[in-house]
Amino acid sequence: MAAFDLQMDPTGKGKSFHRIDGAKDKNFWSVRANRDIRLIVHKTGERVVLCYVDHHDDAYAWATRRIFEVHPHTQALQIVEIEETVETRKPAPSAPTEPAPVSAPISRPLAACSDDELLIYGVPTQWLDRLRQADTDELLDLVTHLPQEAQEAVLALAVGETPIPQVFEQAISDSALHPDAQRRFRVVEGREALEAALDYPWDQWTVFLHPSQQVLVDKEFNGPARVGGSAGTGKTVVALHRAKRLSDLPGAKVLLTTFSRPLASSLRRKLTILTGGEKRIVPSINIASFEDAASELYTLAHGREPYIAKERDVRVILQREAAVLDGFTERFVWAEWRDVVDNWQINTLDDYVDVTRKGKRSRVGRKQREALWPVFERTRDALTRKGMLTASALFSEMGDYFADRHEKPYTHIVVDEAQDLGPGELRFLAALSGSGTDGLFFTGDLGQRIFQHPFSWKSLGVDVRGRSSTLTVNYRTSHQIREAADSLLPRIIRDMDGNEDRRVGTISLFNGPAPEVYKLKTAEEEQTTVAVWIEDLLDKGIPPNEIGVFVRDRSYLPRARAMLATLGQEGETLSGAEEHLSERIALGTMHLAKGLEYRAVAVMACDDEALPLQARIEDVTDDAELDEVYATERHLLYVACTRAREHLCVTGVRPVSEFLDAFL
Repeated sequence: MAAFDLQMDPTGKGKSFHRIDGAKDKNFWSVRANRDIRLIVHKTGERVVLCYVDHHDDAYAWATRRIFEVHPHTQALQIVEIEETVETRKPAPSAPTEPAPVSAPISRPLAACSDDELLIYGVPTQWLDRLRQADTDELLDLVTHLPQEAQEAVLALAVGETPIPQVFEQAISDSALHPDAQRRFRVVEGREALEAALDYPWDQWTVFLHPSQQVLVDKEFNGPARVGGSAGTGKTVVALHRAKRLSDLPGAKVLLTTFSRPLASSLRRKLTILTGGEKRIVPSINIASFEDAASELYTLAHGREPYIAKERDVRVILQREAAVLDGFTERFVWAEWRDVVDNWQINTLDDYVDVTRKGKRSRVGRKQREALWPVFERTRDALTRKGMLTASALFSEMGDYFADRHEKPYTHIVVDEAQDLGPGELRFLAALSGSGTDGLFFTGDLGQRIFQHPFSWKSLGVDVRGRSSTLTVNYRTSHQIREAADSLLPRIIRDMDGNEDRRVGTISLFNGPAPEVYKLKTAEEEQTTVAVWIEDLLDKGIPPNEIGVFVRDRSYLPRARAMLATLGQEGETLSGAEEHLSERIALGTMHLAKGLEYRAVAVMACDDEALPLQARIEDVTDDAELDEVYATERHLLYVACTRAREHLCVTGVRPVSEFLDAFL
């Protein structure tokens, strides 16, 4: 209520304003909200800025350590923390007894940076000398006290990168409206806007944009475009804001789509937060998973819903038809159907014989293909008789339906989690949008590809070369977790068209404890270790629904459940069918971790035969396919680990997965 009163009358009539004694900035005032809570405001002339709210003593302590000023170079408004200096008395020198050991010289990454070099990135003048004196470990602590734009630049400089300073084409008259200032200040006009801002949950503030993201949201592309970046760099936020911007264009019809229903549900919730629940957004943006988007259009085209065959239904038919085969394992036949015949919608023996193993590099000879084809043909015929479509067949049918139509269902398509698009989904989405500006926009991370074999987008008419960008600022994951997870992957990952996702130069904006990695003797010892780790988190106030526990596949879930039982906790097993909104600890496979995030994550059962999964290794037919198995298994572990924001624990029973060596 005190915030509303101040907005209605910035003079604060009837309010108890108190100048804060000892504050370095004499324009900081305290406003009484109730007997204990204080609002810290900065008051200059007619401008009143609400800066901080806390209990009395903590609010005053915050204000005494900060000043409110315009940066001399960038002209952005900043709240600058003043470092507290503590004098320490040096001990009197004593007589030398023996030569001191020679130590390696201390590395000070910013020692050679001039004032001007640091000021152009928004580093406050008060911190210039201190940053130059700091070694690498000290920098990680110091940056948390800097304005965000300065944090990013300092961290980039510390790892040898040269950040590009923001350049604006015209002067910005109000320092509070500077793009860098907009990271921390919001100009709220009117009581309704303030009420909406204060009523929204904390994740309201996670959908605001970094200036480098804003550029990608606003940019016009004359062809398909793609934004990459490692986990936590805000790709989904870019997708949301871009969909919102495009929806405001005259006559716009936007499809915002992603891999699964839970992820689509999460996008819908975040878009509601972003738009403030604007009802007008509903007609102009459709949010759906890849499969649901295709099903909706199928229903409109045919007047009935498609009958999508579930995996178990197809497996039963395929297993029955393959019973006459010799020399092929059930897993191999299923993989060949799923990854080649169905994925690429191959319809004839000639096409199957001639296929160049798109997206699957194992060698299958002509005679083997001729023996396999009747099985696949009978399987497809059986599905047709039952009126069933596979998801790939649905994408193919609807892609063909819209490919030659002048009238398209959407003017713009924004795709999140694009790294796991299959050829059918890609052709389908490409057929849906018009040929105008900004028709297709993708966000994704090649390092998180866990469902699809790689294939050339360009070969299907979707060429993003020259229109690809990489985000490098990680907002979600601590420096320690990001660094450990990145060690699982190459520094540069290229797709089959030569586009790159670079982890070089990626920085995180906050620190946390180092990941805990344990190689244990028995499953019982693992359960005890993880239980103690989680119990400590619960004691520190982390709620159960902010903790996730993941394993490689369902066969290892009993180990995780046994661990929770020792805690007296009952986990909520993720199904992949809906968003996880339970109050319990989440429990699931690494595949189901995709798109989720928690304050703390335990990745259990990282044993030698679990990662990479032994069943996948046994079906490998050549070295090229073995490389692909290892790559996607590493991606899986990377996905699981990067769901953690602050705390990560990785465990396995000896012999453990070789992937754990990357953490040590």
